[in-house]
Amino acid sequence: MTDLLKDRVAIVTGSGRGIGRAAAQLFAAHGARVVVSDIDAEPAQETATAIQKAGGQAVAFAGDVTDRAFPDLLVKTAIEKLGGLDIIVNNAGYTWDAVIHKMSDEQWDDILACHLTAPFRIIRAASGFLRASAKREKETDGAARARKIINISSTSGTRGNAGQANYSSVKAGVIGLTKTLAKEWGQFNIQVNAVAFGRIDTRLTQAKEKGETIHRGEKEIAIGIPSARLDATTPMIPLGRAGTPEEAAGAIFFFASPFSDYVSGQVLEVTGGL
Repeated sequence: MTDLLKDRVAIVTGSGRGIGRAAAQLFAAHGARVVVSDIDAEPAQETATAIQKAGGQAVAFAGDVTDRAFPDLLVKTAIEKLGGLDIIVNNAGYTWDAVIHKMSDEQWDDILACHLTAPFRIIRAASGFLRASAKREKETDGAARARKIINISSTSGTRGNAGQANYSSVKAGVIGLTKTLAKEWGQFNIQVNAVAFGRIDTRLTQAKEKGETIHRGEKEIAIGIPSARLDATTPMIPLGRAGTPEEAAGAIFFFASPFSDYVSGQVLEVTGGL
C-alpha cells in the first residue's frame, strides 16, 4: 500500500459493516487515521480493532447519526482523539421500502432523517474547523490543503426505483447537497463529491427471505431484496454480478485521495456497467 492518505484524519459513518467498513480499512491501509462510526458499538469496535491489528490507527465511535447531539460529538472525537479532520464519508443508512400508497409518514421521515438531514448536520458541525483550518493555512502557507467530503448516494437517487419513494428522494437530495457544497467550499480547497452505488453485496441487498432485520428504537425493520427480484435483475448487470464492498470502497477512496484534488461537485455511478 501507499501513503496517499498519510497524516489525514477521516470520519466514516456506518463503518461497522459493509461498504463503510471496507472504506475505513482501505483508508487506514493508505495511512489515514480513522474514526469508525456505527450505530452499533460492537461492529464499530471490531472494525477499529481490525485496523489497529493491521498496523493502522482508528478509534470507534458508536451512536445514531439522527441524534441531534451526534454530529458535534463525532467531529470532536476526530479532532481531539486523532488530531484533526480532513475527510468525511457520509455512508450510514438503511432502507425501509414500500410503494407510495402504502408508505407511512414515519417511513418517509425516518429515511429523510438518516440519509439527508444527518449528513447535513455532520457537515455543518465540521464547518467551523474545516473553514478555520483552510483560512489559517492560506495565511501561513499560501494555500489550504485539500480536504474531502464524500456523500453516498444511490442509483435509486439518480434514476428512481419503484418501492423506494423515500430512499430515492433523499438520495437525489444528497446529490443536490453535494453540488451546492462544492460551490460554497471550493474557496477552502474542499472537494465535495458523491458516489451513487448500484447493487453492492451487503446485508441491505441480500435476499429478503433470509429474514435480516435492523432495529431503530423500538422498531424492527426487515431489510433485503426479494430473491425473485434479485434473480430477475442480476442478469441485467453487464458484469453479471453485484459489486463487493471492497470494490465499492475503491470509488470512495478515489474521491478521498489526491487523485481527485481538481474533481468536485461530481456524482460517480458504480453499477457494474448498468
